[in-house]
Amino acid sequence: MEPEEGLELQLQELQKQLVKKQKFEESVSSIKSILQRCYPSASPSLRQSIYSVVCQVAKILNTRYTAPGFLLAGLELFKEAESLVSHPSEKEHLKSCIAQAREQLHIADNPTPESTKSNATRALIESRGYLFEGHLPVDREPPWAHWLVQSDLLNTVSMPTAAESSHQMEDPNMSETDVNLILELMNNLDMTSPEILDNIPASKEVVAKLPVITLSEEILVKMGCDAECAICKENLVVNDEMQELPCKHMYHLHCLKPWLDEHNSCPICRYELQTDDHAYES
Repeated sequence: MEPEEGLELQLQELQKQLVKKQKFEESVSSIKSILQRCYPSASPSLRQSIYSVVCQVAKILNTRYTAPGFLLAGLELFKEAESLVSHPSEKEHLKSCIAQAREQLHIADNPTPESTKSNATRALIESRGYLFEGHLPVDREPPWAHWLVQSDLLNTVSMPTAAESSHQMEDPNMSETDVNLILELMNNLDMTSPEILDNIPASKEVVAKLPVITLSEEILVKMGCDAECAICKENLVVNDEMQELPCKHMYHLHCLKPWLDEHNSCPICRYELQTDDHAYES
């Protein structure tokens, strides 16, 4: 049995990783693994910690990440957690998380694996209403770049397929649904332009010139009592050192630098900073 202190530290680190978009699905998978291995024999304290991290996944899906691949990962985690928890209020909350994820993915109450995969992929291709992460539904989001559609299609197709691998050992023939999904993916690959798929860091010179602001009580009052750093999700307090982007969104200084080392855009509104990549800039 793993020491519970070590598991607590793992959960804390995974909670930090959840706010990094490229780490979200990997972190959710690790949380699910801890849930399956440790929850049944865990102490009440550790069970509460695991449940809290699962709730954090739900919160992030509600406020930041709306792509079907992320929703599918969350849905599987919520279903696993709901089957293990015993406290009535926790069970009800997880049922609502499951219902909300299914609604966003357009999945029926008793879906087959094929219909789950097909509906999720079709939601990705046909939807016109995905939000910018962290934005309220004021207007429709501009169409996704083709490489981003391709990437999410690959995630959406591969996740349910991996879960069904044991069944495919018995039946080596692909279903008609699988064939249709691959055809849809191929159609999108045909439209894909040779864009850079990896995250691009912001220019170090540009980042160094971003203003640093120390929060005062007056600034906090203007921001509201529930103001938080959108990267680490911690509430802001007086004397926090913040760095401000040109779009006027502010983040903890120690949170924004690692983010901009991997991204060149604002986590909330996607305002892009200049990079040192000449090919990208051109």
